[in-house]
Amino acid sequence: MKLVVFDCDGTLVDSQHMIVAAMERAFAGFGLPAPGRTAILSVVGLSLEQAVRRLTPIADPADVAALAEAYKSGFGELRRDKAHAEPLYPGIRETLQTLASEPDVLLGVATGKSRRGLAAVLEREGFTNVFVTLQTADTNPSKPHPGMLLAAMAEAGAEPHRTLMVGDTTYDVGMARDAGARAIGVGWGYHPASELEAAGAHRILKDSLGLSEGLKLALQELDP
Repeated sequence: MKLVVFDCDGTLVDSQHMIVAAMERAFAGFGLPAPGRTAILSVVGLSLEQAVRRLTPIADPADVAALAEAYKSGFGELRRDKAHAEPLYPGIRETLQTLASEPDVLLGVATGKSRRGLAAVLEREGFTNVFVTLQTADTNPSKPHPGMLLAAMAEAGAEPHRTLMVGDTTYDVGMARDAGARAIGVGWGYHPASELEAAGAHRILKDSLGLSEGLKLALQELDP
């Protein structure tokens, strides 16, 4: 079997507006100046506390944890507000449907989102039965540590040389390479394609509408 593991934020869904808004709220609640949009998006994909730690000079672990909790609370409030959304990128639904119909392909997710946040996205989009493995920051080390992808492969029963990791950040690329899988970078997310290439992505797909065809070619390149 072949396994295709997707990142979520910046790969399947465009959550940048909610991420930035929630981070700005969290920092404001602590009387701190909010990081710039570019800085916030640069840490998407890391586990939340690690991301917060990179964005603030705060050193006390308890304060970092409190700021992370404030972000989670703010993100939850934004999710309930219909004025905010995490829309699927164009072509994603069709890509997942196409891959899910392939008899020799399994699908998974490896994301810095919490399990609760990922479940909300999958339920909203009707994807609860599409993926055979769901790996989140709740139970795994933060990307780019390979643990999340190694756990996905173990749960799916897939070998590294038969696995694709699809993501928009250098953290996804690093995780894939350290796990022995092929790294497929996507150019519509939060890290520039040039950074994905420099990090060692085996292939970079520029347009989400071309994801299905690009992954078909990448799957053909996997070792038999």
